[in-house]
Amino acid sequence: MPPERVITDDAPRTDNPYSQGVVAGDTLYVSGYGPVDPETGEEVDGDIEAQTDRVLDNIAAVVSEAGGDGLDDAVKLTVYVADLDDYERVNEAYGARFDEVPPARVCVEVARLPGDVRVEMDAIAYLG
Repeated sequence: MPPERVITDDAPRTDNPYSQGVVAGDTLYVSGYGPVDPETGEEVDGDIEAQTDRVLDNIAAVVSEAGGDGLDDAVKLTVYVADLDDYERVNEAYGARFDEVPPARVCVEVARLPGDVRVEMDAIAYLG
């Protein structure tokens, strides 16, 4: 079965040349998302915790659209932060969203993120 593109209005859409997510077999690859409200297309107001929650909501929406169970199906996330001083606060908000088996994860500080947001994440989910 060839890879299948995932499209949902419940996560920010873009005119850029990439998919919100791509399913290949039982695996979903979710593109990077910042703290953008899919209804307004604007970065959410609030602290880094609120922005982290919005990022995770965006990822969960793509996983759900692909037939998964939101963040419960995430097996790997990469967290990109513009300032590693936000690490603990991002980690606290992130940790509150996962139960018994949190996904594997990498967190890196980057020089700059698209739209000058403070946090972005991409994900891999298992849909099997």
